[in-house]
Amino acid sequence: MKQVYIAEFFGTCILSLVVLTMVASSSVYTPFAVGFTLLLLVYLLGPISGCHINPAVTTGLWYMKKITSSEALSYIAAQFSGGVVAIFLASLFVTDLAARLKPLQERVVLDPIVGLAEAFGTLVLGVGVMSVVSGKVKAEMSGVAIGGSLLIGILIAGSASNAVLNPAVALALGSLNIFYIAGPMIGAALGMRLYSFLISETPRRQKKVKVAR
Repeated sequence: MKQVYIAEFFGTCILSLVVLTMVASSSVYTPFAVGFTLLLLVYLLGPISGCHINPAVTTGLWYMKKITSSEALSYIAAQFSGGVVAIFLASLFVTDLAARLKPLQERVVLDPIVGLAEAFGTLVLGVGVMSVVSGKVKAEMSGVAIGGSLLIGILIAGSASNAVLNPAVALALGSLNIFYIAGPMIGAALGMRLYSFLISETPRRQKKVKVAR
């Protein structure tokens, strides 16, 4: 069981570190680098821990009763720990990290629109995660579905927020406030519930089509 939480710690640390270094370099390719990183981590860590590496995803899966409360708390603790270690590592690797992150941190405001953008972006991610958890997307395509969903979510949310979609990464970036915590957690839960509803309706629709023929 320890391996599960070590995997979550490691995965969140790597994802946060990629975000920190890309943002610090002001790269326009940050969303694509982050999406690809998650894609790869899903294949590497998915068989070990499920590769949540995001407290919002863990909260959504807890809401869908896929994990217990104690498991969820342990996952989230490991994820935030990974984010904290990523800050330390990035400060070693990137010169003047604090100054480079300051423009992004200045955008952290208590605005409900920020929370809505974070929620909607993470809703897309939640749909992608649930498509894999439900078995509707084959295991070999799991990384593409989840990494691609994160990329789309970031592109959607980016115009109104920092498009973090992950409270642990928000901590690493210094972008943490109530909207960067609650927004993604609510969005992930709603996205998973939405996908669960959509696939629950599919057999009924197929049956109606057959009868009509």
